[in-house]
Amino acid sequence: MRKLLVSSTLVFCLAVGGFWVSSLLRTAPPAGAKVEPAAVGRQVSAAEVAHHNSPTDCWMILGRDVFDLSTYLPQHTSDPDVITPWCGKDASEAYLTKTKGRPHSPYADSLLSKYRIGGLQ
Repeated sequence: MRKLLVSSTLVFCLAVGGFWVSSLLRTAPPAGAKVEPAAVGRQVSAAEVAHHNSPTDCWMILGRDVFDLSTYLPQHTSDPDVITPWCGKDASEAYLTKTKGRPHSPYADSLLSKYRIGGLQ
């Protein structure tokens, strides 16, 4: 009876551990993953993006998507002045390299979907 209790407890712990590890692997996107659009959204021209070029009205092009980062600027982990020169512009390369040759984290990639306006026309 003791062997049955020990073996069933071991199997249970392994199953719980397996589910825990698989949930960790599923929730974290792989490094460098492209952020999928939250919705099809509207099509925005580069000229329209250029009109939104201030810290209080900051749109950016990242890849083939347009994002409104106006409300995010105060929450950015570094000084918002790092981002504001890119308001109204294509900031794809700056985002991919942080202008220092280092990519943003998967967490930063996951935040973008909240701020997506639409696709670039």
